[in-house]
Amino acid sequence: MSLEVKEKTEVRLVFMGAAGVGKTALIKRFLQDSFDPKHRRTVEELHFKEYEVAGVKVTINIMDTSGSYSFPAMRKLSIQNGDAFALVYSVDDPESLEAVKRLREEILEVKEDKLTPIVVVGNKKDRQLERKVSADDVLVKVELDWNNCFLEASAKENENVMEVFKELLQQANLPSLLSPALRHRRETFPKDMSLRPPMNKTNSCSVS
Repeated sequence: MSLEVKEKTEVRLVFMGAAGVGKTALIKRFLQDSFDPKHRRTVEELHFKEYEVAGVKVTINIMDTSGSYSFPAMRKLSIQNGDAFALVYSVDDPESLEAVKRLREEILEVKEDKLTPIVVVGNKKDRQLERKVSADDVLVKVELDWNNCFLEASAKENENVMEVFKELLQQANLPSLLSPALRHRRETFPKDMSLRPPMNKTNSCSVS
């Protein structure tokens, strides 16, 4: 009898955060390689994408949640069904970081698992003149105190967007051997995920 842990062939990624932080923009950049500067309110949208990994079809479900907190039941259901979570804030909005803290607490409460895969994403990195949140401060909080992964990204400039999804998929236990169909999306997408430096923390990542 084999004790080998089977890798998933379907995964659900859940993007959460305050309104206007760029959750939809990050998803759209990943799926369509496009950026729309206009903010459109999202209630809840589920996106599907299929890739071939080592000869096996892998389905990636991406849940784009509402930035409004008026849908607690819907938010709880999204958490229950999620495999990995991107908690997004904007580097020019300290309040959106506070929202991330509350969302993380809710995820851990619903999941009842401190090792739930969570990636904290500081979006709108391109807005350096308007920055009000220090990356160093967030890094210490997220990676040392929370034992989660932290990345800054820019959906507008397409910076670190692929790395956000790479980290989510890896933590969700998808196969590490990515097919050319996924790799060719970005030359910056690492071909070998095993080349990351060793980390002592369970859910840490190396790109910041």
